[in-house]
Amino acid sequence: MAFIQGVIIMLVLASAHNGISIVEAQLDPGVCYGRQGSNLPPASKVVAMYKQYGIRNMRLFDPDLDVLTALKGQQIQVTLGVHNQDLPKLVVIDAAKSWYNTYVQNFPDVPIRLIAVGNEVIPGEFSQYVLPVMQNFQTIISSSNGTVIGVTTVVSMDTMSATYPPSSGAFKAEASSVMTGLLSFLASHNYPLLLNAYPYFPYAANPGDVSLAYAQFTAPGPVVHDGGLDYWNLLDAMVDSVYAAMEKVGMPNVAILISESGWPSAGNGDFTTAGLAATYNQNLLKKFSSQTGTPRRPSNKLTGYIFAMFNEDLKPTGIEQHWGCSIPMAHPFIVFSASNY
Repeated sequence: MAFIQGVIIMLVLASAHNGISIVEAQLDPGVCYGRQGSNLPPASKVVAMYKQYGIRNMRLFDPDLDVLTALKGQQIQVTLGVHNQDLPKLVVIDAAKSWYNTYVQNFPDVPIRLIAVGNEVIPGEFSQYVLPVMQNFQTIISSSNGTVIGVTTVVSMDTMSATYPPSSGAFKAEASSVMTGLLSFLASHNYPLLLNAYPYFPYAANPGDVSLAYAQFTAPGPVVHDGGLDYWNLLDAMVDSVYAAMEKVGMPNVAILISESGWPSAGNGDFTTAGLAATYNQNLLKKFSSQTGTPRRPSNKLTGYIFAMFNEDLKPTGIEQHWGCSIPMAHPFIVFSASNY
């Protein structure tokens, strides 16, 4: 089979931009490194891939010692996740200190720029722990000499009760109070909120009302008109609905960083082809690299992480297994393309 390395080419071009501090929600485009696969290369080879293709930012979902060791001295900036199930114990400051010492303090030559406290736990059983754990890590970081690390959490569109039109965006009642408190924390430290946002899902759920072009950044003109704002792509609309929800709880000044976005290459028939995945990912990276914001926040450059580096066959059968930019077959690792797969 012939392949075109379109996604990787886009990553190389994207990484030519100079990075800005992650705590200001500004960074070069990055790639999530998920590891739930039976056929993935060792961490050292994955880090070498990031280096080879000029990918200078990695989202790591959990603090894996092998990966952190492989990252030593490689100048790849890391957003480091905290396991959801660890949150209850980390409300104890000594437990948070132990976590920090093990995974951050012991790796001074790994440039960790954000600690992400939980992934998509709001709303849910772990919601109550997010802000106290964030505060614990901030206390620890503030007492560390010269350490510049931001603290945040990852939310999904599931925090929202309304998203259309974007100006109607509002948090669910069960998420609102938690979101208000943590947004206040983020605003006080100028840290971004991390958002997992996937236009694939609303498109696949309702293709009659959500056009493929709108979901894939290929619409020839504005699709949604919301007051005086025009929306050419669904990702901007999703992000702006969260900004509108922030405004409604009195927290308009927190920037959003995309912690995950992508398109599955298989698992749901014609909705999930390699061509669609490549088109979306390439256009997403163009968006991330364009120095532009959203219609509601034009001065806030929207950037973040593509999901994900590899297909992961240990996830549930279906689309969950097919989000990779790279497909681990024979060496070298090959990137799927829009036209030859």
